[in-house]
Amino acid sequence: MASSSLGYATARLRDPQQRRWLLVVVLLALAAFALSLHGLARHLPLNLWWSAAVHPAANDTAQLLVHHAWLPRLAVSLLAGAALGLSGALLQSILRNPLADASTLGISAGANLMLVVGLLFAPALLDHGRTLLTSVGGGLAMLLVFALAWRQALAPLAVVLAGLIIGLYCGALGSIMVLFNHEYLGELFVWQTGNLAQNGWGLTQDLALSLIPGMLAALLLVRPLDVLQLSDESARSLGLSLSWSRTLGLALAVFLSTTVVSHIGMVAFVGLAAPALSRLLGARRLRQQLWCAPLFGALLLWLADQLIQNFAPLLPTGTATALLGAPLLLWLLPQMRRSLHPPRSAPAEQEPKNRRPARLLVISAVALVVCLALALTLAPGPHGWAFSSLGETVQLLPWRAPRLFAAMAAGAMLAMAGTMIQRTTGNPMASPEVLGVSSGAALGVIVIFLASLPLTPVIILLAASAGALITLLILLSFGWRHGFSPERLLLTGIALATISGAFSSIILVSGDPRLGTLLSWMAGSTYRVTAPQAVVACVVALVGLALAPLIRRWLDLLSLGPSTATMLGLNLGRSRLALLTLTALLTGAATLVVGPLSFVGLMAPHMARLLGLRRALVQLYGAALLGALLMVVADWLGRTLIFPWQIPAGLLATFVGGPYFMWLMMRRRGGA
Repeated sequence: MASSSLGYATARLRDPQQRRWLLVVVLLALAAFALSLHGLARHLPLNLWWSAAVHPAANDTAQLLVHHAWLPRLAVSLLAGAALGLSGALLQSILRNPLADASTLGISAGANLMLVVGLLFAPALLDHGRTLLTSVGGGLAMLLVFALAWRQALAPLAVVLAGLIIGLYCGALGSIMVLFNHEYLGELFVWQTGNLAQNGWGLTQDLALSLIPGMLAALLLVRPLDVLQLSDESARSLGLSLSWSRTLGLALAVFLSTTVVSHIGMVAFVGLAAPALSRLLGARRLRQQLWCAPLFGALLLWLADQLIQNFAPLLPTGTATALLGAPLLLWLLPQMRRSLHPPRSAPAEQEPKNRRPARLLVISAVALVVCLALALTLAPGPHGWAFSSLGETVQLLPWRAPRLFAAMAAGAMLAMAGTMIQRTTGNPMASPEVLGVSSGAALGVIVIFLASLPLTPVIILLAASAGALITLLILLSFGWRHGFSPERLLLTGIALATISGAFSSIILVSGDPRLGTLLSWMAGSTYRVTAPQAVVACVVALVGLALAPLIRRWLDLLSLGPSTATMLGLNLGRSRLALLTLTALLTGAATLVVGPLSFVGLMAPHMARLLGLRRALVQLYGAALLGALLMVVADWLGRTLIFPWQIPAGLLATFVGGPYFMWLMMRRRGGA
């Protein structure tokens, strides 16, 4: 079987493009081999290599290190890469989706979250092995992805979009659990990012015992899965049970990927790249890909790990694969045209139009003032919940007021930024958090935070705004090429968020003593907000509110589509650049307060539209008031619910915003 598959692939290499890709693969293999020789030569001279591999001398530290650490790590990288490549080939074939793999479908993130939950709340389950626990987590995540994309007929981009959102949400929850249990799970943070470091052959044996039977099972499923490549009607006419074949294939793919997660942590995008390389080299049929994809997966993870060991030994391998894989996702997006269902016309808006928007804005403002007053005066004390007296309120004001007003300003800024992004792109599921704009702002802050520059509020604000603006420009440049397709734009944003997150992880594993503060801030905590920071946030929010009347015409026209806006005399380039700059400034300032993930920028514009505020100006003001209200309530509850401990305001908003985004996806119909 292997010889016939390889012979078929070789026969197809008459295409010059395929020959070029074969040359690339050969060069990658030679690079991995050369790096391995270089790494091994740093530990031992050539004449001791065989001795160290077979029977190391007990008194030679270098031989023991090679035998018990270096060689097992090499074996783990090959086994794990092969498993991820095979898992990706199965997922892409069964779902007919070239963007599917364990990382883009949320399987790895679900498995990782379940492992964290097990470590915290049911450690006894780990006595029976981690693979079962991670398989349950990965399977549940995949079922949730299917539920989100079901009404869109499991269209390729809809499935991947749902998977990436589930992955972001599970990753956020896992990071928060690590944050709250930092002493107990401190080492887990590094392990989560895909750490291949070994201390013996035990893990290699466990991985092989799990993965080799899985690979043999995949070969036994070749015939029914090959039939699945036909239409459903043709497969049924041949007597194939579609549901059982797909279930078994998907279960095997989940088992392979979650086994890797349970042993070495999350390694992203290897399962996406390996089948893609197989197709580029001419392996079109599933039988050929089941041979080629594991080989290429092993090669890619082997190369990535050798690069890390030789040039950045403190960096987890999973972080490096994410850094390399996200650009691959951007490169593969244009190739999705053939897999897309034809777009359907958008249904008319069903939200009612409010005939008295001023009254609604006044009611929202009054509700905001009432919540501010309650947050400043009502809190748990020695005798339960009670209102503070005037004197006590004055004394507590320096501690409570800065964080409350900063949270209020951040909520208003994220809501305005989300409204502008949604109206500019025509995408109701866009927001600074989902599109990676907040992650870009966070990366700018982290770089400045760990640099030697003075950490003044102005410099930090400029750094955050620059990171957000760069992300927005990249995002819009990709969106322009694809006509601002909503799902493509979201996938591009999530890929950019992955790149920013990978760079952030590189910095966060550097061992800097200030990492605790960074982790707390990235979770959305307002605990350390100072009065100057609150003043800056409020000033930026007021600037955004003051500029709203000047940009309302642009937003009203852009929501009609670029062609109509141009016909009505709008300069698209100038208006979009101005809106992007303002959005970046608002997002950067808000990220300084509540971190990169809160989903307020998604929720508030929708809430305003559901209340009937459909024109640009009233929606901007209504969303700003509602976003401010959401963050004030989130900060107040986060400070008081589990007193004396605190829940970050951004996290509390995420618990609501993540499910809200999923609900929006489930309501959408049509192809992706």
